[in-house]
Amino acid sequence: MSNRARIRVPHTLVLLFGMIVLAQILTYVLPSGTFERQEHDGHEVVVADSYHRIEDAPRLAWYHLFLAIPRGFAAAEGIIFFVFIIGGAFGVFRATGAADALIAFLLQRMGHMPAVLVGGGMLMFAAGSSTIGMAEEYLPFVPVLLGLSLGLGFDAVTAIGILCVGYAVGYGVAIINPFTVFIAQDIAGLQQGSGMAYRLVLSGVFLVVGFDHVWRYARRVRGEPSSSLVHDVEPPAPSVTEHHDGLRGTHVLSLVAILITLAVLIYGLKTHGWYLVEMGALFLGLALVLGATGRLGVDRTAREFCVGAAELTTTALLIGFARSIQIVLDDGQVVDTIIHAIAQPLRSLGPSAASVGMFFVQSLCNLFIPSGSGQAYVTMPIMAPLADLVGVTRQVAVLAYQFGDGFTNILVPTNAVLVGILAMARIPYERWLRFILPFMVKVWILGSIAMVIAVRIGFA
Repeated sequence: MSNRARIRVPHTLVLLFGMIVLAQILTYVLPSGTFERQEHDGHEVVVADSYHRIEDAPRLAWYHLFLAIPRGFAAAEGIIFFVFIIGGAFGVFRATGAADALIAFLLQRMGHMPAVLVGGGMLMFAAGSSTIGMAEEYLPFVPVLLGLSLGLGFDAVTAIGILCVGYAVGYGVAIINPFTVFIAQDIAGLQQGSGMAYRLVLSGVFLVVGFDHVWRYARRVRGEPSSSLVHDVEPPAPSVTEHHDGLRGTHVLSLVAILITLAVLIYGLKTHGWYLVEMGALFLGLALVLGATGRLGVDRTAREFCVGAAELTTTALLIGFARSIQIVLDDGQVVDTIIHAIAQPLRSLGPSAASVGMFFVQSLCNLFIPSGSGQAYVTMPIMAPLADLVGVTRQVAVLAYQFGDGFTNILVPTNAVLVGILAMARIPYERWLRFILPFMVKVWILGSIAMVIAVRIGFA
């Protein structure tokens, strides 16, 4: 019997609950502490060197973790409701037959060059994250990617690898992401958008590494399906057969509605600052349009919407549990203590070593503060002055923040978007770790080299 067969991996919900318990234990072991904060452009920013312990801070009651879980659902309500609406909209889309028709069409036209589909998909997701900070917006692409990957003889891990690795590169080496790099540069006192040339070069390098990682796995699975990390997990969608009637007029209308919706979405995000509420409203409208273009009728549109939303109930549950981890750490007032403790040793290092240390510190911080902008407001006021002390430019500190925040987004279970994507694809978190950890090792090595080069060239 193989090791894989003997080891029984807990359900993702069990793992997340275990992390909530661990978070509560940390609140008993670590001292409560906080940084002073001040207002900066409507946001609270940490004051450097202002950390102090909170004397006689009350400890959380043993049952607090149970209270934190409903609060985690409340804190993540926006993305949870968005997930339900996305599920409903794509339930209607699936019922129109346009999704299967599109996938069959792509397989017929491009099935002989799957590497182009893999690389092109990664480039598209990287570009969206790198420029306008797309993340939650990628959830609607999961069903289509799954259908394409299964139709090409790959698996669900390949599909999510295309999405998540592209998304990680886009955030990790963001060129003009307004939610991460611009905020971090503003806090560090740098011109927004500065240092773009070096980040462009790094984007190309990391995309090549990411493509190689995903493509190697995809080819192995295609040649030997039993090597798939999810070979024993029922796929979330059936693979598309080669025998399909093709794209009909109603299918084309439905696909045009999807494209128009995505165009409106990008416009709203870029010019009007839309977020989950507006996106949810847009996809709800899309569901109604798809019901009309697909000639489903009012009753069937409603039924398919409910079925599609119900299919993502597990996804919504996992998102709520993931958000509860941060609730416990915040209530225990130990997040600032953790950040202070892991940043202090950097002061004694030389410039090159300190830059690499900043990268790893930011990676650790992302476990406790999975929000990119939130992490910038908490850590950059500490890291920017620290960069001055250790002899590196503040642009190097910003790059360390980008690497640490962006790449670990696809690793940490506290990232609700990652948890939601994996749940939609029915990929257990432990299986995902086995796929993504080797890539992360490459990222940590390559990122460390990039940080040292940045110090040597005086990246500014």
